[in-house]
Amino acid sequence: MAAAEAAAVVLSSSLKPDPAPVPESAGTAAATAATSSAMAAAAALAAAARTGSEATVSKPALATKLLSLSGVFAVHKPKGPTSAELLNRLKEKLLAEAGMPSPEWTKRKKQTLKIGHGGTLDSAARGVLVVGIGRGTKMLTSMLSGSKRYIAIGELGKATDTLDSTGKVTEEKPYDKITQEDIEGILQKFTGNIMQVPPLYSALKKDGQRLSTLMKRGDVVEAKPARPVTVYSLSLQKFQPPFFTLDVECGGGFYIRSLVSDIGKELSSCANVLELTRTKQGPFTLEEHALPEDRWTIDDIAQSLEQCSSLLPAELALKKSKPEESNEQVLSCEYITLNETKGEDDVIKTL
Repeated sequence: MAAAEAAAVVLSSSLKPDPAPVPESAGTAAATAATSSAMAAAAALAAAARTGSEATVSKPALATKLLSLSGVFAVHKPKGPTSAELLNRLKEKLLAEAGMPSPEWTKRKKQTLKIGHGGTLDSAARGVLVVGIGRGTKMLTSMLSGSKRYIAIGELGKATDTLDSTGKVTEEKPYDKITQEDIEGILQKFTGNIMQVPPLYSALKKDGQRLSTLMKRGDVVEAKPARPVTVYSLSLQKFQPPFFTLDVECGGGFYIRSLVSDIGKELSSCANVLELTRTKQGPFTLEEHALPEDRWTIDDIAQSLEQCSSLLPAELALKKSKPEESNEQVLSCEYITLNETKGEDDVIKTL
């Protein structure tokens, strides 16, 4: 449920590919190779149409093109699904468009589709979700530590157990004497390099289990200690009591829910997040780069990968992340087959 939790899930179909012998090179090199493969697949489709055999070869050609895609792009996550659920939905749409798996592909045991996201967004939140496909999944680590921008609407006078509007109200305090000047006057305390206590309802783990899962189960959970985080900019956009709107740009591992809660406490009241939108992650913006669901097609993603390749720094290396690394700040790699399902709170469970 964390708004800016740095977590990533990498999904793999049951079709496992012969990994192309690509050296751990810069992201631009990977993007160039991916573009060449995608163009070859597109040419195969065009040739099939000219010969009148499109009906029999279009699906294999689409599958070839899909498996050749490699790089990083962005999708628009709506309110409702978790980031992992959205990723599963994206993967299923792409596999269905390519006709995978099918009898002609099941013989090719080493064909695989690898796809993942670089930074969890709350189920109640909407906005930019950065996605890596193919070798682009190795780029996601940099997305987790990069800057993110949010528009958050907070509600004064109410505290909840989840620190947002989806939780149970745990406290109510007056707010009628709080002014716009009062809020603006304390924002500097939450700007720069600060210490922040993460929410109890989060993807952070204790003994291998997410704190949110333990909380839902009714277990006693101690708050994680405060940790250093960075807020690059913080401003009040609107104040219409009890609601206030913040524009926040922050680094990795930062929780907007904790920020809003802490602001409420600093004002001698309490507060929770009513609405949250991630407008930017790294170089990807909601308005310019995030693909809506009706554009989750192989061709649209191929075009987006080509456009987005210019946004990434040339020195960005494609390095594999370590599965044992914490999902608080770095990419967590989990590979699941089509026979596996997602459990509560983005936990992948194998049947």
